[in-house]
Amino acid sequence: MTGSRPSPTKSSADGCGALVYAVALAALIASFADDARTEEQLRPYAVVGDAIPQSLTGAKGDVERGRNIVVNRQVGLCLLCHSGPFPEEKFQGTLAPDLKGTGARWSEGQLRLRIVDASRLNPGTIMPPYYRMDGLTRVAPAFQGKPVLTAEQIEDVVAYLATLRNE
Repeated sequence: MTGSRPSPTKSSADGCGALVYAVALAALIASFADDARTEEQLRPYAVVGDAIPQSLTGAKGDVERGRNIVVNRQVGLCLLCHSGPFPEEKFQGTLAPDLKGTGARWSEGQLRLRIVDASRLNPGTIMPPYYRMDGLTRVAPAFQGKPVLTAEQIEDVVAYLATLRNE
């Protein structure tokens, strides 16, 4: 027909715009989640001798969640330095003590302090403080202004490590 023109087609720019919008929205949501964790204040705790005897949350942690944190190289980071009774996990660390038997060697309170801030027991330790934010140097941008693990995650790891007896 004279004077008619084809209907407009969507350009690849329209598809890219939607993708850019989706990525921006995802980044915004992630930043809110990061901000929420950044604003989380450390819960107070008392060190008694070589331990933090009281739970950081007032409750016992979950053993299964604790194991998942320990073996997860992106969350707990434990297997970067430690080895343990995890036959399914390859390439376990050799820089730090084996986690096998930790529940027989230390009380829950002693485990808690070692995870929260091992430098209180050994100032020369290479173990990072998992629940401290002040006085740190060379902190990766992803961890600045927030603890590596939450109080709940610390309690989960303590609950799991306490189960590791003479395996």
